[in-house]
Amino acid sequence: MADDLDRVVHDFVRANTTARNATEFVPKVKQVGRVISIGDGVAHVEGLRDIAADELVAFPNDLMAIASRIKLDRVGLILLGDASTLSVGAPAKRTQRVVDVPVGDAFQGRIVDALGRPLDGKGPVRAAGREPVEKPAPAIIDRAPVSTPLQTGIKSVDAAIPIGRGQRELILGDRQTGKTTIALEAILNQKDTGVVSIYCAIGQRASAVARVIESLRRHDALKRTVVVVASGDDAPGLQFIAPYAAATIGEFFMRRGQDALVVFDDLTRHARAYRELSLLLRRPPGREAFPGDIFFIHARLLERATRLSEAIGGGSMTALPIIETQAQNLSDYIPTNLISITDGQIYVSPNLFRAGHLPAIDIGTSVSRVGGDAQLPAYRAVVGDLKLAYAQFEELEAFSRFGSRLDEDTRRQLERGRRVREVLRQDQHDLLPVIEQICILFAATTGLLDGVRVDHIAAAERCIRREVSDNLARLGEAIEAGQPIDDEARAALTQAARTALGRGDLM
Repeated sequence: MADDLDRVVHDFVRANTTARNATEFVPKVKQVGRVISIGDGVAHVEGLRDIAADELVAFPNDLMAIASRIKLDRVGLILLGDASTLSVGAPAKRTQRVVDVPVGDAFQGRIVDALGRPLDGKGPVRAAGREPVEKPAPAIIDRAPVSTPLQTGIKSVDAAIPIGRGQRELILGDRQTGKTTIALEAILNQKDTGVVSIYCAIGQRASAVARVIESLRRHDALKRTVVVVASGDDAPGLQFIAPYAAATIGEFFMRRGQDALVVFDDLTRHARAYRELSLLLRRPPGREAFPGDIFFIHARLLERATRLSEAIGGGSMTALPIIETQAQNLSDYIPTNLISITDGQIYVSPNLFRAGHLPAIDIGTSVSRVGGDAQLPAYRAVVGDLKLAYAQFEELEAFSRFGSRLDEDTRRQLERGRRVREVLRQDQHDLLPVIEQICILFAATTGLLDGVRVDHIAAAERCIRREVSDNLARLGEAIEAGQPIDDEARAALTQAARTALGRGDLM
């Protein structure tokens, strides 16, 4: 009897089902679990026995979560939103997909959250597609050497700590010392270079993010920038995935052969958000209560920044992660992790900041492991030994404070060092083109400024910049094209500096 019934049903389906609507008769099975507990940014669910790691789970009211800690009887989820509407017993549905974010050209000039949803009130963003926030880093064979400079417009960085397109350069220092300002200057200097910038704010105050956005808008750089915001008021889960979403947006441009710059501000708060989530999910704590994979979460993020080979487009993604130190302790857990991952670091000293030396970049402690390979030949010719000479000057200056008698050569070296230090000062948002930097640094390192009073160095610098802007535009184009400094160029730089210094009483 049962066999006859099955045969009748089978014949009926075959006779009445066309190829167009055959799928309507295929049953769809959805696994639905139940919330058993809710924490601050996390939830535990039972009944999702076949769930995969990092799979998205859907709750009522469009709340989503990530499967993070999977056990036999329950699953620990990281909530991606406000959990105030979630209650114990609520249904939890598997989606069989991972967290992704929309990408596309239309994101330039927009402010979005960690899931790509607009926050600027300008309506939805027309996306070119969606890509996972977690992606494997490019293989070694797909990478090319970092050789093209990423000019920041900051003299001390471009001259002594050069950054290349595709490099990972860490910015670290104590709080309120100007770390974000350095990264913001780098973004502002890219507005006419074709580099697409992504600024990712992680755990920042809304007022601080608003100031950054206003600076970008005021200097006409927002139209080439994507701002990804996961503020301190957002769920820890959104703060955790924000940098990965920003990296995915940057990779969209890199894969198309463009150059992208991604600023992660800052990864200290990212690490704290992940520690909070891990402890709430009852993972075993390690050093300073951070989970054992704290190094891995940052390594898998920053390894995605690279320069691709010409065979696959030749694009690049440069990463400028920012972290905060406590009481100038560079050997702390998170700073040492990030220093070992990145290709160098820019250290912002609170001592220099308090002394009024801005930007407060400690050239002696800072380093770029790419070095001169990502620097224009003109810089190497003009300031090749700047770091060494400046370090020697600082040692001599500290020694001279003991009141010892100094010979003439030592006094001359101290006077030149003081002028070089003044030259490395720079006002906020006062970004210098390459040729102006080259001429000013050339005048300082060759002794052309030795006769200028220290308190007149800023005025002398302004005179040199005007002279260079008026008469050395063609030389500037040649230098930016990679032409080295030859005797003719040195003569032109010398003449420009002397002409500028001759205008006015600067001695």
